[in-house]
Amino acid sequence: MSAQTPQHPATGTERRLRRDALGVVGVLFLVLSAQAPLTGIAGAVPLSVALGNGPGVPASYVAAGAVVLLFSVGFVAMSRYVVDPGAFYTYIGAGLGRAAGTGSAAVALFAYCTIQAAMYGLYGATVAHLLDIHAGLAWPWWVWSLLTMAVVQVLGVSGIDMGARVLTVFVLAETSILLAFALVTLVRGGGPEGLGLTDSFSPSAALDGAPGVAMMFAVASMFGFEATAIYGEEAREPHRTVPRATYLSITLITAFFALTSWMVISAHGASHASDAANKALANGDSSAFVFAPIEDLFGGWAGDLLPVLLATSLFAGILAFHNSANRYLFALGRERRLPHALSGLNRRGAPWAAGVVQTAVAVLLVVPFALAHKDPVVTLFSWFSGVAVLAIMLLYFLTSVSVVAFFRRARLDRRPWNTAVAPALGALGIAGAIWLVLANLTTLIGGDRTTATWLALTVPAVWLLGAAAHLLRPGTPTPARSAHPEDPPLT
Repeated sequence: MSAQTPQHPATGTERRLRRDALGVVGVLFLVLSAQAPLTGIAGAVPLSVALGNGPGVPASYVAAGAVVLLFSVGFVAMSRYVVDPGAFYTYIGAGLGRAAGTGSAAVALFAYCTIQAAMYGLYGATVAHLLDIHAGLAWPWWVWSLLTMAVVQVLGVSGIDMGARVLTVFVLAETSILLAFALVTLVRGGGPEGLGLTDSFSPSAALDGAPGVAMMFAVASMFGFEATAIYGEEAREPHRTVPRATYLSITLITAFFALTSWMVISAHGASHASDAANKALANGDSSAFVFAPIEDLFGGWAGDLLPVLLATSLFAGILAFHNSANRYLFALGRERRLPHALSGLNRRGAPWAAGVVQTAVAVLLVVPFALAHKDPVVTLFSWFSGVAVLAIMLLYFLTSVSVVAFFRRARLDRRPWNTAVAPALGALGIAGAIWLVLANLTTLIGGDRTTATWLALTVPAVWLLGAAAHLLRPGTPTPARSAHPEDPPLT
């Protein structure tokens, strides 16, 4: 790739997403909603404490945040010169070739669609349980999942600014109660054994037990921050908005998960946290490990509210990943790697055709589990979330390698730390994270090794199918856009 005038220049009729629709705050809340903070805390922390390194879990979040920050240095450097809703696949294609990029696009779509389907499973089960208890509606989980797909589709075509406003409300609601609990517990000096700073952050605590399991869940909690670049075409001044939103989101996510998990452990007492987490898992309600100390602090109303916020947390994540997948389908349609009709935009500048297809994919992924009468949490949520984490980790690794290759060839940015050292270190850290995910995939999906193996193999298989599709259908590429108006497009 070079900064030469492209062979296929953009034309005046080229379809583009709505410009200047999002600022830093809008992009930030789209990213935070994909993290589904309450889902991450209530779902991952009990498992990490019980199966991983016990009270040392907060240190795992700090370590995961450091790895992702290293990755983001090169990611942000790339975003300065390449602005496209395809994000990962455009970046990878710019550095490693268009076949590798198209294969990565297939993996990205696979990751976003499977994580969304996984969340539909947990969401359906959560809502069905809530309405059965409080409204006497004993409808199966999949009814609520399918109804919510229709709501998500409507919000998706209403424009990205509308989606951002809805997600802002949900993210503020779920994070407020968790932060309130964490800050009150911190100010009070922790639980029965104090704050337990060394119990949670010392090197010995971080490496105790099975730190790989905790690190795996910590990395999984970062899933979705890359949306900062996906929305670059719709952001105001993307060369400023994307870097700020990226660094801010990673910092906030790391601090939030580290602080909240630390205070939950402190509330139980560091020496009792592992036993409490194991007890919650044995009782079939792992969220009790997190919800119980919050209810003890604030009263019964918190116990009634938290399950509702868990449902809205999942809804926010579902909507965020719907928007991300839409933009990948839109970008591939615009480049004619998929049918060009997918690049259709409505009057709000939203990719409506891609949204319809994405919703149809969600139906196709969820309905078989309903027809087979499978438990939506044990199978749909566990299986698809595990494989989605593995897929996104592969994209992080390929993007880091691509950043180094791109800047060595294009020479557009000569800062060694930003374009070579940090991306290389990030690639090494992500490679380690991939090894941890593979080594602990059976635990992550809650299944057997055979199932884990087949699920893991789907990721390289999808990449190979995507790369092969490029060779059969090269498409008519739209040049990647520079974030600077004065810079020429990139090919």
